[in-house]
Amino acid sequence: MVVLLGAVGYRSLTSSSSAADTAPVGDGELPDNTSAFDDDHAGITELDPGLLRALRRAATDAVDDDVDIVVNSGWRSATYQRRLLDEAVTKYGSRDEAARWVATPQTSPHVSGDAVDVGPTAATTWLARNGARYGLCQIYDNEPWHYELRPDAPEQGCPSRYPDPTHDPRTQR
Repeated sequence: MVVLLGAVGYRSLTSSSSAADTAPVGDGELPDNTSAFDDDHAGITELDPGLLRALRRAATDAVDDDVDIVVNSGWRSATYQRRLLDEAVTKYGSRDEAARWVATPQTSPHVSGDAVDVGPTAATTWLARNGARYGLCQIYDNEPWHYELRPDAPEQGCPSRYPDPTHDPRTQR
């Protein structure tokens, strides 16, 4: 069981290093079992601040139900997104089929820091039931792990999901 701590780290005001010296770098690829509270990886720290706050609130509350939310993917560099798309084309045999699972670097909400993929199944099930309270909404029917922030969801509920990313107008650019 992963224990999530409320403290997410801080830097002393007397520190001589700049934010640029200590900011996590990388393409966004995350190691297994990455916590939403892990400030050592750009895949977490480069998420939209509102999305990260909502995710951390949800992860904290999920622990009360013995559910650990693991971040499998968050922010991604355009280069990393391109690599994932190329791998999907190889796996699924065509760009059209791959597009059902992986967006282009120009259209992926991961590249802008506006999406997070979570696991394991207990976490996706918990978020499916409780995510709207935090503004976290599943966007695609075929991706129960993919969540984005919808600030109106606590009051209005999550919007209807798209069958897959090829039906999302944002991926048609």
